[in-house]
Amino acid sequence: MTDTSKLQQSTLKYTPEHEWVLVDGSIATVGITAYAAGKLGDVVFVELPGVGSTVASGTVVGEIESTKSVGELFAPVNGTVTATNGQVVESPELVNSDPFGEGWLIKVEFETLPDLLSFAEYSALIGE
Repeated sequence: MTDTSKLQQSTLKYTPEHEWVLVDGSIATVGITAYAAGKLGDVVFVELPGVGSTVASGTVVGEIESTKSVGELFAPVNGTVTATNGQVVESPELVNSDPFGEGWLIKVEFETLPDLLSFAEYSALIGE
Protein backbone atom coordinates (compact mmCIF):
# COMPACT_ATOMS: atom_id res chain seq x y z
CA MET A 1 0.00 0.00 0.00
CA THR A 2 1.42 3.37 -0.92
CA ASP A 3 1.53 6.29 1.48
CA THR A 4 -0.89 8.16 -0.79
CA SER A 5 -3.54 5.43 -0.69
CA LYS A 6 -3.08 5.07 3.06
CA LEU A 7 -3.56 8.84 3.44
CA GLN A 8 -6.72 8.70 1.31
CA GLN A 9 -8.06 5.73 3.26
CA SER A 10 -7.31 7.45 6.56
CA THR A 11 -9.74 10.27 5.68
CA LEU A 12 -12.63 7.83 5.17
CA LYS A 13 -15.05 6.31 7.66
CA TYR A 14 -15.75 2.56 7.76
CA THR A 15 -18.39 0.03 8.78
CA PRO A 16 -17.87 -3.36 10.44
CA GLU A 17 -19.38 -4.83 7.22
CA HIS A 18 -16.31 -3.59 5.29
CA GLU A 19 -17.80 -0.59 3.52
CA TRP A 20 -15.95 2.70 3.30
CA VAL A 21 -17.80 6.01 3.47
CA LEU A 22 -16.64 9.37 2.13
CA VAL A 23 -18.72 12.17 3.62
CA ASP A 24 -19.13 15.37 1.60
CA GLY A 25 -21.74 17.58 3.25
CA SER A 26 -24.95 15.53 3.31
CA ILE A 27 -23.77 13.01 0.69
CA ALA A 28 -22.12 9.71 1.60
CA THR A 29 -20.20 7.97 -1.17
CA VAL A 30 -20.00 4.25 -0.39
CA GLY A 31 -17.80 1.41 -1.60
CA ILE A 32 -16.28 -1.76 -0.24
CA THR A 33 -12.80 -1.84 1.20
CA ALA A 34 -9.76 -3.40 -0.45
CA TYR A 35 -9.83 -5.97 2.37
CA ALA A 36 -13.39 -7.01 1.43
CA ALA A 37 -12.60 -7.00 -2.29
CA GLY A 38 -9.61 -9.24 -1.63
CA LYS A 39 -11.66 -11.68 0.44
CA LEU A 40 -14.34 -11.83 -2.28
CA GLY A 41 -11.88 -12.57 -5.07
CA ASP A 42 -12.54 -11.58 -8.67
CA VAL A 43 -15.82 -9.63 -8.75
CA VAL A 44 -17.97 -10.63 -11.73
CA PHE A 45 -21.37 -9.01 -10.98
CA VAL A 46 -22.62 -6.01 -9.01
CA GLU A 47 -26.28 -5.23 -8.28
CA LEU A 48 -27.04 -1.79 -6.84
CA PRO A 49 -30.24 -0.09 -5.64
CA GLY A 50 -32.02 2.31 -7.96
CA VAL A 51 -31.54 6.07 -7.79
CA GLY A 52 -34.31 7.47 -5.59
CA SER A 53 -34.45 4.34 -3.41
CA THR A 54 -34.77 4.90 0.31
CA VAL A 55 -32.19 2.93 2.31
CA ALA A 56 -31.88 2.20 6.02
CA SER A 57 -28.59 1.91 7.84
CA GLY A 58 -27.54 -1.71 8.34
CA THR A 59 -29.87 -3.15 5.70
CA VAL A 60 -28.83 -4.97 2.54
CA VAL A 61 -29.05 -2.68 -0.50
CA GLY A 62 -27.03 -4.56 -3.09
CA GLU A 63 -25.12 -7.65 -4.01
CA ILE A 64 -21.54 -8.27 -5.10
CA GLU A 65 -20.81 -11.62 -6.73
CA SER A 66 -17.36 -13.01 -7.26
CA THR A 67 -15.87 -16.21 -8.58
CA LYS A 68 -15.67 -17.38 -4.93
CA SER A 69 -18.87 -16.16 -3.28
CA VAL A 70 -21.70 -13.65 -3.05
CA GLY A 71 -21.36 -10.66 -0.75
CA GLU A 72 -23.95 -8.16 0.38
CA LEU A 73 -23.71 -4.38 0.28
CA PHE A 74 -25.11 -2.75 3.41
CA ALA A 75 -26.31 0.83 3.70
CA PRO A 76 -24.11 2.69 6.20
CA VAL A 77 -26.63 5.54 6.60
CA ASN A 78 -30.37 6.21 6.40
CA GLY A 79 -31.23 8.20 3.32
CA THR A 80 -31.99 8.35 -0.39
CA VAL A 81 -29.76 6.97 -3.12
CA THR A 82 -28.75 9.92 -5.33
CA ALA A 83 -26.35 8.09 -7.67
CA THR A 84 -25.10 4.63 -8.54
CA ASN A 85 -21.87 3.77 -10.32
CA GLY A 86 -23.00 2.37 -13.66
CA GLN A 87 -19.36 1.89 -14.62
CA VAL A 88 -19.01 -0.76 -11.88
CA VAL A 89 -22.17 -2.53 -13.08
CA GLU A 90 -20.67 -2.68 -16.59
CA SER A 91 -17.12 -3.48 -15.38
CA PRO A 92 -17.39 -5.20 -11.96
CA GLU A 93 -13.63 -5.78 -11.86
CA LEU A 94 -13.25 -2.11 -10.86
CA VAL A 95 -14.28 -3.18 -7.35
CA ASN A 96 -11.03 -5.19 -7.20
CA SER A 97 -8.72 -2.92 -9.18
CA ASP A 98 -9.72 0.44 -7.65
CA PRO A 99 -12.00 -0.07 -4.61
CA PHE A 100 -11.30 3.41 -3.19
CA GLY A 101 -11.65 5.26 -6.51
CA GLU A 102 -13.44 4.18 -9.68
CA GLY A 103 -14.89 1.21 -7.77
CA TRP A 104 -17.26 3.33 -5.62
CA LEU A 105 -20.80 1.91 -5.55
CA ILE A 106 -23.50 4.35 -4.41
CA LYS A 107 -24.08 7.89 -3.15
CA VAL A 108 -26.67 8.44 -0.46
CA GLU A 109 -28.09 11.74 0.78
CA PHE A 110 -28.50 11.56 4.55
CA GLU A 111 -29.58 13.80 7.41
CA THR A 112 -27.72 12.24 10.33
CA LEU A 113 -24.42 10.42 10.13
CA PRO A 114 -24.30 7.40 12.44
CA ASP A 115 -21.19 6.45 14.39
CA LEU A 116 -18.76 4.89 11.93
CA LEU A 117 -15.29 3.46 12.42
CA SER A 118 -12.12 5.51 11.97
CA PHE A 119 -9.25 4.18 9.87
CA ALA A 120 -7.43 3.05 13.04
CA GLU A 121 -10.55 1.28 14.37
CA TYR A 122 -11.16 -0.45 11.02
CA SER A 123 -7.50 -1.46 10.76
CA ALA A 124 -7.74 -3.02 14.23
CA LEU A 125 -10.94 -4.83 13.23
CA ILE A 126 -9.25 -6.52 10.26
CA GLY A 127 -6.00 -7.08 12.14
CA GLU A 128 -3.76 -4.71 10.18
